[in-house]
Amino acid sequence: MRKHALEGIRVVDFSWIVAGPTCTRILADFGAEVIRVEFEYSMDYIRGAYAAGGSPNASGMFNNLNRNKLSATLNVLHPRGTELIHDLISASDIVVENFSASVLERWGLDYEAQRSIRPDVIYLSLSGFGHTGRDRDYVTWGPTAQALSGLTYMSGLPGEEPAGWGFSYMDHTAGYYGAMACVTALHHRNRTGEGQWIDLSQVESGIALTGTAILDKTVNGRPFRREGNPPGNRSPHPRVAPHNTYQCKGEDQWCAITVFDDEQWAAFVEAIGSPEWTANPRFETNEGRYDNQDELDELIETWTSCHTPHEVFHKLQSAGVIAGAVQSPKIKVDEDPQLKHRNFLPEIEHAELGKAKFEAEPMRLSRSPWELRRASPLMGEHSDYVFGEILGLDSEEIGELMVEGVI
Repeated sequence: MRKHALEGIRVVDFSWIVAGPTCTRILADFGAEVIRVEFEYSMDYIRGAYAAGGSPNASGMFNNLNRNKLSATLNVLHPRGTELIHDLISASDIVVENFSASVLERWGLDYEAQRSIRPDVIYLSLSGFGHTGRDRDYVTWGPTAQALSGLTYMSGLPGEEPAGWGFSYMDHTAGYYGAMACVTALHHRNRTGEGQWIDLSQVESGIALTGTAILDKTVNGRPFRREGNPPGNRSPHPRVAPHNTYQCKGEDQWCAITVFDDEQWAAFVEAIGSPEWTANPRFETNEGRYDNQDELDELIETWTSCHTPHEVFHKLQSAGVIAGAVQSPKIKVDEDPQLKHRNFLPEIEHAELGKAKFEAEPMRLSRSPWELRRASPLMGEHSDYVFGEILGLDSEEIGELMVEGVI
């Protein structure tokens, strides 16, 4: 049996920045041979972003997104480069790109052209708006896709302007959808022998996350609104209390507590030692607690402020109350024992960065697990392998291609 779910699958990876590399990272982590096709004169922006010493191989973000992959440099617009990319596609199963809609068309590599090279090819194009329609040629980044999908409108504090998420979450989300679509297309090909074109819109994948707001408007006629008082963590649907973040012992230390029913409230009261204020008739029912949230939250904070976030977390969870410590990035990376137990940040040696940590996949498959097999590739590190072993060129031909600026 194969050790990894996608062992034996080869992917030609034209993707860059975040969305496409997130997709191909998942495929690579589960065993696919992912070959990044790069060209140093139009280098992936993330290769140079936040890079130590300006090296295109030393960006932490690039390395996290591109571990387990190979890199071959190729000028696809050179006539000989065009021939080589055709040869590589003919020897591969999946082609992934997340450029604007017209880029691969200009390269002469739209879906029909790819099918003429390999009839059962699976082609994933991951663009902001998809490859059809009025806006197909417009450019998006994660934050603009969030705005167009409606997610930016749904974020922020009550009574304030929409805030957005402050990071390109939609790039990652679109990458997850892309990986799922590729695996689904592989399953279809295994059953029928047919490849297909996956035309994925980043904006549309964001709209899927607004479903609850759309349902509320459709069923109840309620427009979306950012409810609750700052910090905006109260729950309007369902209307339950307490449901908020609370200051804890120490500077800028917080915890989150959620109580959904009277049984959980009784467990919460017992866990914090049944202080006198918990017997107030206004807090006896969920309705009363919800209607008196301001006072309730202030009283809860008199207890949480005497404890660290993790003391609150463990004490309440042990009593059956839903609670969590608000963790900083440093705590998650250096101190969280649960994440250490799960090996969520495995380490592997990188040629320039030394021993480096990488983000794990959050799912574990018992029979075909993901594995961190190698660090991210140096620019063009595997050109000899790709052009020599896969495409069968000898060393003299590879040398000529280097002189001509093809690779």
